[in-house]
Amino acid sequence: MASFNKVVLVGNLTRDVEVRFTPSQMPVTDIGLAVNDRVKRNNEWVDEATFVDVTLFGRNAEIAGQYLSKGSQVLIEGRLKLDQWEQDGQKRSKLKVIGENMRMLGSRREGGGSGGSGGPSQRPSRATSPSRQQDAGNRGYDDYSGGFGGDSGEEDVPF
Repeated sequence: MASFNKVVLVGNLTRDVEVRFTPSQMPVTDIGLAVNDRVKRNNEWVDEATFVDVTLFGRNAEIAGQYLSKGSQVLIEGRLKLDQWEQDGQKRSKLKVIGENMRMLGSRREGGGSGGSGGPSQRPSRATSPSRQQDAGNRGYDDYSGGFGGDSGEEDVPF
């Protein structure tokens, strides 16, 4: 039987991005994402947050480190991965997302950038961004061509 592992999340970063490098010099970052859901409790609508850990590699990690900060809204497309380890003699596990594609949403005024004014409001232009990369099976940021709004500057999520 075939399996399918795909996740699409839209949320806000819970902390600033810190990029580090593997021994082979591949950029990697772990981001925290708060995904809100609106539920009705006692005849009142309440926002309920779910916190998800996401790991980005390669160009996606570089872009996140350069343009995103705490509060930035982002769309992540990726897959689930179960991390398992042993701590103090007890087995531990944690479900996280490996981000394969990333799309910055919102504007810098909404917390979508790392300070300053001017410059790109959504993402770096193709003319100034480095060439496309294929790092460890992860598509580069510029390779994203999914149906999430195109390059019009206004990126609407279709759900």
